[in-house]
Amino acid sequence: MITYVLRRLLAAVPTLLVVSVIVFCLLHALPADPAEQILGDGATPQALAAVRLSYGLNASLPVQYFSWLKHVLQGDLGVSLLNQEPVARLILARFKLSALIVVLAITFSALLAIPLGLAAGRWQNRAPDVFIVSVSTLLLSIPSFWLGILLLLLFGVHWHWLPVVGYVSLQQDFLAGLKFLVLPVLTLGLIQFGSFARMMRASTIEVLRLEYVTHARATGLSGRTVMWRHVFPNAFGPTWTLIGLSLGNLLGGIAVIETVFTLPGLGRLLVDSIFARDYPVVQGCLLLTALSYVLVNLAVDLTYPLFDPKISA
Repeated sequence: MITYVLRRLLAAVPTLLVVSVIVFCLLHALPADPAEQILGDGATPQALAAVRLSYGLNASLPVQYFSWLKHVLQGDLGVSLLNQEPVARLILARFKLSALIVVLAITFSALLAIPLGLAAGRWQNRAPDVFIVSVSTLLLSIPSFWLGILLLLLFGVHWHWLPVVGYVSLQQDFLAGLKFLVLPVLTLGLIQFGSFARMMRASTIEVLRLEYVTHARATGLSGRTVMWRHVFPNAFGPTWTLIGLSLGNLLGGIAVIETVFTLPGLGRLLVDSIFARDYPVVQGCLLLTALSYVLVNLAVDLTYPLFDPKISA
């Protein structure tokens, strides 16, 4: 097992290097000058030259890239060009909120979609199945930002149950912080529900056609026992893989939700840094996103034997 983990981690190194090169090249292909973003339009040529020299922006692109990569390998992601904060500290502070929202949304969606997908597969082509499939298809068809705006209008503007703008951290006020998390978690959870429920339904239908399920029923076991003891362990594997992939995708694609709900998370930091041409922050955000995706999928692979009895550890 240790050898497998080390091999997977080593295999992720080329992926992270390719990501870093692509991000570095795309950022430096933009026409804007970071020095002008820092000093403003009225800066003198001497001041601009001093800033470029201070941050190493006057060096060639290969020199800048390898200098940045050297510091990354030492655990130093650099300093933000705008607020002079260490990039690592800035990113980790924002990443905590994004990770919390994504984990809560995935957990809520999985707890709702797995039993309903199992029920839809059991009663295929009956009223419960048609209803669950219809709701799943509808949620898959709705853009996340549009669903978020609808929930804001309903729960925030119309009913005044939840806050519309702003953010309070859980450390400052736990109950108030929970109110700010409800709508983004609900939005992401409902969007993911469609794919989770459909995957669970398809896997359940496939497993129900196997001979060992027929044999389990022939022994006199109740339908509920057959579903949870014999069908669920074999049908959950593909859904668990999808959950891992969705978790990695959401960690890198939560910017829209954070913008809709004005949350100071990693996605919003990434968008703001792109507009500000804050190269170190953008590179750090994307590198952390790629690393998170790799680690999440590794964790899914390692836990797969716990949920799929056909695979040995």
